[in-house]
Formats: sequence, C-alpha cells, structure tokens
Amino acid sequence: MDTMMIRPRRLRTTASIRDLVREHRVHPSQLVLPLFLVDGQGDRMPVRSMPGVDRMAIDPTCKVIEEARMLGIGAFALFPCIAPEDKDRDGSCALRRDSLMCRSFGVLRERFPDATLIADIALDPYSTDGHDGIVRNGEIRNDETVDVLSKQAVLLAQAGASVVAPSDMMDGRIGAIRAALESAHLSNTVIMSYTAKYASSFYGPFRHALESTPVPRPGVPKDKRTYQMDPANGREAMRQAALDVDEGADILLVKPGLPYLDIIHRFAEHFDVPIAAYHVSGEYAMLRAASERGCLDYDASLAETLTCFARAGARIIFTYGAVDYARRYREEAGGD
Repeated sequence: MDTMMIRPRRLRTTASIRDLVREHRVHPSQLVLPLFLVDGQGDRMPVRSMPGVDRMAIDPTCKVIEEARMLGIGAFALFPCIAPEDKDRDGSCALRRDSLMCRSFGVLRERFPDATLIADIALDPYSTDGHDGIVRNGEIRNDETVDVLSKQAVLLAQAGASVVAPSDMMDGRIGAIRAALESAHLSNTVIMSYTAKYASSFYGPFRHALESTPVPRPGVPKDKRTYQMDPANGREAMRQAALDVDEGADILLVKPGLPYLDIIHRFAEHFDVPIAAYHVSGEYAMLRAASERGCLDYDASLAETLTCFARAGARIIFTYGAVDYARRYREEAGGD
C-alpha cells in the first residue's frame, strides 16, 4: 500500500485539535438581539409564531438586556408594536417625540449608556397600509418617504440610538439620512443599511409580531416587491451596495440570512465595511419548530447557522436566538 503523506483527517482527530485549527468562531459580542417593544409597564406577550420571543414593555425589556449584557451581548435592535389607534396612512407617529420608540430609547440610553442601540428606520410599524413607505394612488412614493425617514433617523438618534438602520429599501435614503444627521450635528451616528433586503417569504413571524403585514385593499400594493429585492438577483445587490457605500453607509446588512449566504460572501469580498446578516424570524421559527418535533437539536443547529454566517463573511449577526447561543457559549467555555 502506498504511503499517504497528506491526511486532512489528522486535524480532526480530537476536540482540542479541532478547536486549535477552527477558522471561524462566533463570539456573543458579534450578535445583535432584536427586541419587540410595546407600551405598558410589566407587559410581556409571547409571539405565537416565534417560541421564546415576546413583545415586551420597557421594564421587562431592561431585564432581558441586563441578562444579555452579562452574557457578552452588547447590541440591541428595537422594533415597535404600535397601537392601532396611533397608526395612519402616512405613518406620522414615526415623527412624534413622545412616541414609543423615542421614550424607549431615552430610558435605555440612560440605563445602558454604553450599549449599542439600533433603531429601525421605516414606516411599516406606523402605517395602516403596512408598507415601509408612503402609499399614494397604489404606488410607494420614494422621495416623499425618504424625507420622512431622514427626519425619523434624526429624531431617534437624538433620543438615544447609536445606530440607525434604514430597512425600507427606498432609493437614495442613505445619502439623505447621512446629510440630515450631519446637519443635526450627529456625525457619530452609525448608519447600518439594509442594503440587500429581499422580498422574502421568511418574514411572516416578524410581521405577525408587529402587526405590520400589508393590508389588502384597493389602492394598496399587496406585497413589497416594488421596493424590496427580487430573490433571483445577485448582481443587483452589488450595485445597491456600491451606492450605499458611496452615500455614507457604515455597515451593509443582508436580509434574510441563510438563503443569501452568497450575497454575504460577495459583499465581504468586495467592500471594506463590516457586513451584517439577519437570521430572520422565519429562519429562527423553523429551527424552533423542527426542534419541538424532535427533528433536530435547536442549540446545535443555531450554533451551526451562526457559524455559517461568519464563514460567509458576516462580522455582525442579528438573531432572535442570541441569548440562547450566548448561554451555551458560556457553558462550553466554562463560565468565561
């Protein structure tokens, strides 16, 4: 038998060797925990389609953030569940200084002065139409929406957000928001652009949580395909990313995550800014549902998923399983 000089399996023989040569690791400090906010005091309402996830008032939100920070998580993305009576077709509640988001950012910034607090910039939580932009005569009005988003970004940055994250996919909104922040003397505010946000079927549980599904009625587009990206397109994402970088984006985000690992990798290879991935509600819910049916191990599959994002090139990962992952990470590290 010929001598086999090269045996890749040598580097897989023991756990300590595998640890020694591991190419990618996900530390809890790389994770962003999305949080759903509601008005109230101690309210905590489970999201039926997302086991382990609640819509919470500010007090329980603070408790979750305290635990997450003890586990090494330092970044939190806030999404508001707005009362129906506060919604209108223009999403005007997004610009109220006494809004749920402004009040929440004020409390959280005072309570956690060194936390990274990320503000979603879009109109869908505030709109009776359920769209990310303003609807006029059956059309999402790009420039009119961008004007509102720029004001929203300034308002939430002033309230305490350290990062504004436009998730609307309107053209030109990064440049407009950057200019508005500079004019308001908020030059240190980070813009994390939802650069490649695809018109995906994986967002359902998120829209249930925020009650922001587009409303099917005359004069309102039935879906978001006229502004979110076509899942079939990859080169278009590169064009979008180049525009966002030129307009002043500090971080580029790809959403959803697993079905678009190729886009994450392309971004990481071509752009000298941090790349973020969003492990979205539908992806998370699938892991939970499969685990409940005994089809897979939730903790192991979550860790594998997050590692895949890192391998593709994501340095920042949004996931509803952030606390679950961080707990296991600490256990396996012996409490370090």
